[in-house]
Amino acid sequence: MTPFRARLSESDIRRLIKADDDDDRAAAAHKLCRAIDKADHAETLTDEEREAAQKILRVLAADAAELVRRALAVTLKSSDLLPREVARKLAADVDSIALPVLAGSPVLTDADLIEIVRGGSGARQIAIAGRPFVSRDVGEAIADDGVEAAVRVLASNDNADLSEAALGKAIDRFGQSPAVVTALAYRKVLPLAVTEKLIALASDAVRDHLISQHAIAPETAIRLAVGTRERATVDLIDQAGREPDIAAFVANLHARKVLNGSLLLRAVARGQMSFFEHAMAVLAGTPHQRAWLMIHDGGPLGLKAIYDRAGLPPRLYAAFRSGVDTWRALQSEGGDPSPERFQQRMLERFLSERSTVPRDDLGYLLDRLDQAPDRAGLVQAANAA
Repeated sequence: MTPFRARLSESDIRRLIKADDDDDRAAAAHKLCRAIDKADHAETLTDEEREAAQKILRVLAADAAELVRRALAVTLKSSDLLPREVARKLAADVDSIALPVLAGSPVLTDADLIEIVRGGSGARQIAIAGRPFVSRDVGEAIADDGVEAAVRVLASNDNADLSEAALGKAIDRFGQSPAVVTALAYRKVLPLAVTEKLIALASDAVRDHLISQHAIAPETAIRLAVGTRERATVDLIDQAGREPDIAAFVANLHARKVLNGSLLLRAVARGQMSFFEHAMAVLAGTPHQRAWLMIHDGGPLGLKAIYDRAGLPPRLYAAFRSGVDTWRALQSEGGDPSPERFQQRMLERFLSERSTVPRDDLGYLLDRLDQAPDRAGLVQAANAA
């Protein structure tokens, strides 16, 4: 007698067939299914025994008792021994039976799963979205027809093969859902176009993650630099601070004609002096080291000379002068020139010389510094100015 036949005792089978009590039959079904699963995993089943086991499973799937069918579904939900027609039958059963099979059965085909997604309930869509692997076709079906919760689970599943079209559809349908946007943003790999869409929808924390973890096209940098509202929520300058090759980043922006006076003024105000130095070097056509010396020249002529050579608007020079002087003062104090401290001091200076700063840029600075440690004092200074 093989180990498999030894475990399938006559008493278990008789108990399954003849017992009137549903609980008793369910316990027998569970024992039989476990024995079949163990033997299958141990690869001890002959072809004849596999066929016999599958006949038993067909009998269990036809049992009138929900407990018996559930014992089958739960115990063999991940087994490839389950006949496909039995898996389909269980997947069409009540949720307590269908969901375990939908969540893990490897014998269900993409066509089976797509059919269920198209016509099934939200709970069944969610089960399919969380499978150990979701194919591209199934992912697109969920993105097209899934409820919000199913799309969120799909987006959170890094074992789901999601096409750019499916990701875009998910954003189109549920771009106003913070949960869906966050799940999409934290996927390990995102196409560039999808990243750009998410940036416009995400919260500040999620947006920071996107900018730091995923590439952003220079075209997006241009778009993000336009408009006070966008400047207040998506800060290109902060991205510059994370760039490992700031010179290449600046050169890329310059090639697309983004390095204008307003952008550079915001760079100074955000404490990104390295970005400002490289940008001035590019605009003035001079080596970075020379630009650095002219910008940080203690006299009145160095900054003015490179500023004029860079072709920046004369009306903004006083604001830049104030920014560089504030930076130098912070450096000489020997304290902590953290971005937060620098921004607070910069805003104080700009508020006292607000006529030198264009209204849009002043609004931008106020928005960016909304969380400043001494915000109440700054607001009071602004009102008094």
